[in-house]
Amino acid sequence: MTSFGKFVITATLLIFVSFATGYAQHDDTHKSTEMHETENGRKKFEPGNFIMDHIGDSYEWHIATVGEKHISIPLPVIVYSEHTGVHVFMSSHFHHGHESYEGLSIAKEGENKGRIVEAVGNETLRPYDISITKNTLSLFISIALILWIFISVAKAYSRRKGQAPKGLQSMMEPLILFIRDDVAKESLGEKKYKKFTPYLLSIFFFILLNNMLGLVPIFPGGANLTGNIAITMILALFTFIITTVNANKNYWKHIIWAPGVPWWLKVPPLPIMPLVEIMGIFIKPFVLMVRLFANMTAGHIVALGFFSLIFIFGEISVGAGYGGAVFSVAFTTFLFFLEILVAFIQAYVFTLLTALYVGMATEESH
Repeated sequence: MTSFGKFVITATLLIFVSFATGYAQHDDTHKSTEMHETENGRKKFEPGNFIMDHIGDSYEWHIATVGEKHISIPLPVIVYSEHTGVHVFMSSHFHHGHESYEGLSIAKEGENKGRIVEAVGNETLRPYDISITKNTLSLFISIALILWIFISVAKAYSRRKGQAPKGLQSMMEPLILFIRDDVAKESLGEKKYKKFTPYLLSIFFFILLNNMLGLVPIFPGGANLTGNIAITMILALFTFIITTVNANKNYWKHIIWAPGVPWWLKVPPLPIMPLVEIMGIFIKPFVLMVRLFANMTAGHIVALGFFSLIFIFGEISVGAGYGGAVFSVAFTTFLFFLEILVAFIQAYVFTLLTALYVGMATEESH
């Protein structure tokens, strides 16, 4: 192992050990949603709240907590209330969710927990909310990065025609050729692959980049964008629309009147096969949505579970905190490299299945 590698591992271990020790020594004064007060007045760590707060969306981008100081990037809150009109302000006015501002507050419990609500009489209502949340900002950042990467690569090809790829160009070319030749061309055929390759490349690099950013613990990483079911739902919806719009007559014939199946399974009163095939049209994108969401969320939950052990052992004693830190860092480091592999696999699987679905919808009759 190189000296740099040893330095990184040692520094990471020291950081986690210091967190565990600090938590064990200062748990009487720690105030956050991950803590609750026990009968003897001490603050007890709640791993469930800790994990859910970190994998969920929020109106600020948390950076670090140093002692009682909460360091975060405030984000714009934009809401419309039918009773008080439009409200535009920075989330720092909420003081990390502990106060209300302009009649609005962040719900601490119930079905709207973590979302902005307003008190109207004895009721708590949810206004129209188009705020720039952590996941929204992460989406903008990833789009900007993708544009910068591919515009830079395109300019490099223009400047260096006929020359070997260099720098960022040499890193991106194998991935682009892999998606074009081994995914698009293999699944769609020589005649149709060029039409759908831009979309396949877009979803592959969007998912891959956001998967990787989710593994980076510091800004602009750390957001669980591909672990947000709304994001994976939109990606799956794009695939559903493209597949359905480009489907040919042969595809719909197989849906309504599947060849090679007994006729009595295709007509009323028991049209089993058409019903199964129509359900499959919607199940395929649903599976795409859930697979990506579940795999990326599970990785974050497991990693945060190991982090939680530091604080759980730290409540027992400082020594236990040190031991828990060593154990947690070792397993989290292994999980980190495993998650890098998962990030590539999930991007590849989503792209491959999309190509296969489009290929089946556009296949000509034999």
